[in-house]
Amino acid sequence: MSNHTYVLSGSPLKNSRRRTGEPYMPKIITTVGQRPACLVNASVTYVGNDLIYAFGGFDQYTDEVYNHVLKLNLSARQWSLVDNYGDIPGVRMGHTSCLWQGDKLLVYGGENEHRTHLSDVVIFDIKTAHWTQPDVTGPIPRGRARHSAVIHDDKLFVCGGMSGNDNNGVLDDICFLDLKTWTWSRTWRFVPRYDHSTWVWGGKIWISGGMGEEMERTNEIWWLDFRGTPAFEGGPTYGMMGSEDARPLGERYSSYSFAAHQTPALSSTGYAANTSSVQSNSATQIQRAPPIAPGAISSVKFVSSPNLPIQNVGTHFHVFSSGCMLDFVTPATNMPLETSLSALDLDSLRWQKLADGKDLFAPAYRWHYCCLDADGTHAWLLGCPREVRGGNGDAEEYLSDVLPIDLRKFGLLGNKMSHEARNEQKLPTSDTYTGSSHLSAIGADLARTFNQPPESGSGTDFTITALRDDEYELENLSEDGCSPSATLTSPATLPAHTADSAASEESSASSNTSQPIHVHRLILSARWPHFARLYNAQMSEFHTRRMHVPEPYSAVHAFLYYLYTDSITTPSTTDYQGNHVLGAPGITGPSLEDVANMLVMSNIYDMPRLRHLCVNRLVRDLDVAHAALIFDRANTAQEDWLKRRSASFCMTHWGRIVRTSAFRSLKRASMLELCEGIDAEGRVVGGEELEAVGGLGGARLGSGMIGGLWGAGRKRGRLGSVGTALDGEMEDDVVEGSDEGMELS
Repeated sequence: MSNHTYVLSGSPLKNSRRRTGEPYMPKIITTVGQRPACLVNASVTYVGNDLIYAFGGFDQYTDEVYNHVLKLNLSARQWSLVDNYGDIPGVRMGHTSCLWQGDKLLVYGGENEHRTHLSDVVIFDIKTAHWTQPDVTGPIPRGRARHSAVIHDDKLFVCGGMSGNDNNGVLDDICFLDLKTWTWSRTWRFVPRYDHSTWVWGGKIWISGGMGEEMERTNEIWWLDFRGTPAFEGGPTYGMMGSEDARPLGERYSSYSFAAHQTPALSSTGYAANTSSVQSNSATQIQRAPPIAPGAISSVKFVSSPNLPIQNVGTHFHVFSSGCMLDFVTPATNMPLETSLSALDLDSLRWQKLADGKDLFAPAYRWHYCCLDADGTHAWLLGCPREVRGGNGDAEEYLSDVLPIDLRKFGLLGNKMSHEARNEQKLPTSDTYTGSSHLSAIGADLARTFNQPPESGSGTDFTITALRDDEYELENLSEDGCSPSATLTSPATLPAHTADSAASEESSASSNTSQPIHVHRLILSARWPHFARLYNAQMSEFHTRRMHVPEPYSAVHAFLYYLYTDSITTPSTTDYQGNHVLGAPGITGPSLEDVANMLVMSNIYDMPRLRHLCVNRLVRDLDVAHAALIFDRANTAQEDWLKRRSASFCMTHWGRIVRTSAFRSLKRASMLELCEGIDAEGRVVGGEELEAVGGLGGARLGSGMIGGLWGAGRKRGRLGSVGTALDGEMEDDVVEGSDEGMELS
């Protein structure tokens, strides 16, 4: 093999980058089969394997409540009615259905056709289509509908909802059902809500959306921190806190009136909610007001922000994915409304718009339900067209159409990757590395051996050089945005290498070659597919144990550090408990500029995971100082969505962007392409005029308000797309933090 000769391809420079194709646009699919009517308050759940299950609901045209189970096969695009057996539950609406153990639906509560609010638990086995009802113990919570429920740590948490009978109103309680013992916990007060969403993230229970006691939608978000709270993290407890808990278990129940196996009360028609037992609402179930939930309860009310979705406009679906609360703002009427996909980062409480509604939601459709997969990487909207279909004169009122959305296309990592990427403290980090680190145990250990000379005992056996940072400038890029030597580093054309003579290394300081980076061949072969192919081909790098990558030194250093640690996150100075967190010795984490250059490298070497991580961090940390650089690198890497996102940010903060070194360093072609994104009829608005219309204060003025340009283009009278040309000394100005106005409590 060592005697073989390899010729580097002379392929055109434009082919040196992996092309991503057309911009991502979700496509509506139309279903066939036994399509359900557009039911109100049914449960729609994605269960995996391209299957969605719908159960129950209310037909507003026939006043009929259902207990049908329907299945949508997304691959076949077909609905079918599921024959189900066992202890089939009665008809209901406003219930919740949670996927449990991967193959079961856990249904709780709801309201039957007699407006009786239920508090029973029924389980549907997806594999066998068989219903069962577990024997539950403990204080049965008040019956409810239009509540929220989430499964976490083998517990079914139930929050809020609407109750009936004598105390008709909005519930403000929270409780949980231990799914190991089928025992209900006691009930605590939390926040009054119905038609809301609930999820668990970072040791907190979050609530957003829906309506409160004033029957108005709100921009508030609430959370309960239950970490370290025995009432939530331990087994169920009953009675009041304090000495009362020391009473025998039977005496603890004496404060409550509940019946786990009570006989269902039949109506005049002989109807029972379930074929066996039922736990329904009773005004005497809990004789006294429950205490406030243990743990820290917090809330934030967003007053204004350029990216804040207005809750009383459109139809909103609040779901959780990747450490963010996603708000799908879909059209509710035929009138043109502002629609979008926005995300609230739960760590920083910052809003950002991921996509304009016109890029997602066709105005001719109305969406009724939204469901996500378990990892939060894909979403499905279910609805129907507004217009008459088929020419029969009647509008089609069925869940006939589905809009599948790949959330990864908008920079979201998914729940698993987001959890791994979070800056959480892990103690102990490992047996050998006793310090604190934002990295995982093996990542922290490997980071200690990264870029250490062989004589230190690190075991490094390979060196990589790059371009000196001071030699790498945007002006030197070729016309299509690639480095002149980048073609040599593409997977199709193996990279050139440096000479292995000692004189070459000694003279590198005076050339454009950086100092060497000491690495391990084993790690690079296991983590870098392109390196493995190159090394297995026994090119010159195999014999010289050297390699040159014609990219900036800091970016190559960060790229290799990622191969060791699987992390591109900058270490936090403190963990969530306020303790000081130390990174690996000598490591500060890649900068935003490094990550932007790593995005280009991920495109060159076809590394989708690294690309995903880079896009996520770049859009999350997008700021004035780096926006022009990110636009240029996204353009080079063919990341169209990130390119448009950074261009929109540049237009919003134009007055500051043009004063940054990154903007001044743009090559002429990129600068012109960025400027061409401005509305042709727009004009620059001064600071005072912009402040008069609320632009500087973050007020929400409509989807056209992405900057300080008065747009007289497609929609007259709306604000266009270029930010203000602010006066004053703004040299290399950087906007730090968030501009959202919020009220904390």
